[in-house]
Amino acid sequence: MRLFRAFRGEQSDRDRFYRILADDSARQVASYAPLAGATVLDVGGGPGYFSEAFSAAGATYLGLDRDRRELSARGTRDERMILASGTDLPVSTGSVDICFSSNVLEHVDRPWRMLAEMVRVTKRGGTVFVSFTPWWSPWGGHETSPWHFLGGHYARNRYLRRHGAEPKNRFGESLFPVGVGPALRWARNCEEVTLVHALPRYHPWWATWIVRIPLVREIASWNLALVLRKR
Repeated sequence: MRLFRAFRGEQSDRDRFYRILADDSARQVASYAPLAGATVLDVGGGPGYFSEAFSAAGATYLGLDRDRRELSARGTRDERMILASGTDLPVSTGSVDICFSSNVLEHVDRPWRMLAEMVRVTKRGGTVFVSFTPWWSPWGGHETSPWHFLGGHYARNRYLRRHGAEPKNRFGESLFPVGVGPALRWARNCEEVTLVHALPRYHPWWATWIVRIPLVREIASWNLALVLRKR
């Protein structure tokens, strides 16, 4: 409920929302792998909220983002953030303890390539934690929601007509349809990892069953988190 209330003000008070989200993310990851002394790579870390949260938990943090504007969205660029692409990570194979990504996968035109890269850079026995907004969820179209249910291009064009400007997340350019089912299949078929947990990230513990129900999970999950262990 705390996350949901903060999310309602995501546009008006971004700083508060992303601080709460980053702190919650660090706690979630810590429930699967110790953060103290761990090397964490954050794929799509943006302006540095996650940098602060993971560093405060004792991790050695490195984040990257391909968008220069996101890196400096808070006015100054966090020294632990670099400009790079999630589909071609400039990181050595098997070099990080934890590879993390929050709400980035749906913004990548090759999401499975990004997941494969995250697995590649993680050490054996290490943890990959990735979450994203499923396309058919209520927020799948981001600021063009709920019109994305009628098609991504329709929703994008409608936003342009109403606001006189393109949405920040442009379907086909910086927003792509990624589903729960395909993500689960990728995780289960990847020979390099074991799927530890798949859960609706913002739901209470008793609602995790949603991920097991085809079709329902695409709409009701809101945000899917995959926890993978490198073999």
